[in-house]
Amino acid sequence: MPQRRNGRLKNGRLKKRIEIGEHLVRDPEIYHGELTFKGTRVPVSVVLAYLAKGISVDEVPQHWPDVSPDAAKEALMLAREAMLEKYQKAA
Repeated sequence: MPQRRNGRLKNGRLKKRIEIGEHLVRDPEIYHGELTFKGTRVPVSVVLAYLAKGISVDEVPQHWPDVSPDAAKEALMLAREAMLEKYQKAA
């Protein structure tokens, strides 16, 4: 039986679903446990990359109909918070 540590198997894979905010989820059964939008297989990293290239949050549903502008806004806010936490501690 694989060893488990901190909600992960020894190989680093998630062993259970983790909901993050209202719209995001990490689920070992969906897209290899990568962060996706709830109810979809759309990786958050892909939507963030498109937003970084200049599409607006209101355009997100044109590319991914199951991802709402509010879900994209939440992903941006969480990414911002993670960046600030990481780099404010380093300063």
